[in-house]
Amino acid sequence: MLLIFRYVDLNKGNFVHNYSSKFYLEEIFLFRKLYINNIFNKWYNYIYRCLKVVIILYSIMIIEDDKKMAKLIENHLERYGYKTFLIRDFSNIKDEVLECKPDLILMDINLPFFDGFYWCSDIRNHSKVPIIFISARDSDMDQVMAIENGGDDFITKPFSYYVLLAKIKGVLRRVYGSYAKNDTDFFKIGDLILYTNKSILEFKGRKTELSKNEFSLLLYLFKNINKIVSRDTLLEILWSDTDFIDDNTLSVNVTRLRKRLEEVGITNAIETKRGQGYMLINNWESKE
Repeated sequence: MLLIFRYVDLNKGNFVHNYSSKFYLEEIFLFRKLYINNIFNKWYNYIYRCLKVVIILYSIMIIEDDKKMAKLIENHLERYGYKTFLIRDFSNIKDEVLECKPDLILMDINLPFFDGFYWCSDIRNHSKVPIIFISARDSDMDQVMAIENGGDDFITKPFSYYVLLAKIKGVLRRVYGSYAKNDTDFFKIGDLILYTNKSILEFKGRKTELSKNEFSLLLYLFKNINKIVSRDTLLEILWSDTDFIDDNTLSVNVTRLRKRLEEVGITNAIETKRGQGYMLINNWESKE
């Protein structure tokens, strides 16, 4: 098969006219693959991150001792994009919750060792994570106990999965979404204060103002102090409908954030973890 066509010389960047040669179909497909990769490769990660922002929702921990029921709930929630955790150790529920840090908990009442009321009250001493009770116990007193011990809602078994989803969405919207109320105007670790209402960082009386990106990065690192945060996670935080964010943009913003910390007297607090991401180290308290 004789082909006469125009193509781009990928190596030199030149446009070549009326090049004649014999090609087999597989050679044509290889050329097309190289050509497409050359044009779109730099957009791949960006598009992938955009999709992740749309698809990935909230994480939900399911505390249910009926394994069949727990699995059915898990499968249904994952079908709608939620990340799920099934409780592993019913004797140590609180610690498992604090380790996984779910965005919402589905809690049964009748559990091994201690009931759901006990665990809800215990979790409330350490976390404000929203808790929805799901139980076959449907008396008024059970529902009152659930709410008084820190529950946010109550669903009686058997229930419709559509009702369950609606309840979950409503609670998440109220806690994290458009109806959420900011409980505090600042985050504080030792003498380091991050003011959320005015994007200002303060340490022992020294203050500096943060840009939008610097504030977003530091706020997330604050919430995950002494933990590695992946580059992809931080890129998603910086991503918006109007700004193109790539790896270089993230590196630049992290460098600027380090300078802001230095301006208030904190050095080497953001560590680079090669191949993993970044970690905010609480090293300023040891200097106090």
